[in-house]
Formats: sequence, structure tokens, C-alpha cells
Amino acid sequence: MDTIYADYSISMSEFKRNPAQVLRTAGEKPVAVLNHNRPAFYMITPKLFAAMVEDLVDRDLVELVRHRLAYEDDAIEVDIDKI
Repeated sequence: MDTIYADYSISMSEFKRNPAQVLRTAGEKPVAVLNHNRPAFYMITPKLFAAMVEDLVDRDLVELVRHRLAYEDDAIEVDIDKI
């Protein structure tokens, strides 16, 4: 059985009948749309999607910082007052 990462779930056939109603009912919460009782896709709001993308970008930046910190012996000191 697959894990469902949403508070709300609905069958594909119910979703097809009235997707706008599903969106209204869910509000800001994600909805798992199921096909044969398995998640086929998740419906999320643009606000939630943007937050997820921002989080992924932040994770990439953290990884970059960790990578660069591994080479701190090669670092160049910068005097901010001279910029």
C-alpha cells in the first residue's frame, strides 16, 4: 500500500465529475487523487507549489554552502570596507 501525503483523498472518477468542487472543498490543503486506491497525482494550490519550490531551492543552496565549506582552505578573504 502506498503512503498518501495529503489530508484529503478522492477517487479519479469523483475528481473528474467536478474538479472545481474538490478544489473548493480542500481549500489550501493538498488532495491525493487516487486511481485504483493508489495515488495517481496530487492537486495543490499555486501558493503551496511555490512554497515547495522555494524549499527545494533552499536545499540546493544549503548543499552548495556545505560543498564550499569543505574547501575553506582555498577561501579568499574579502575586506567588505573596500568594496
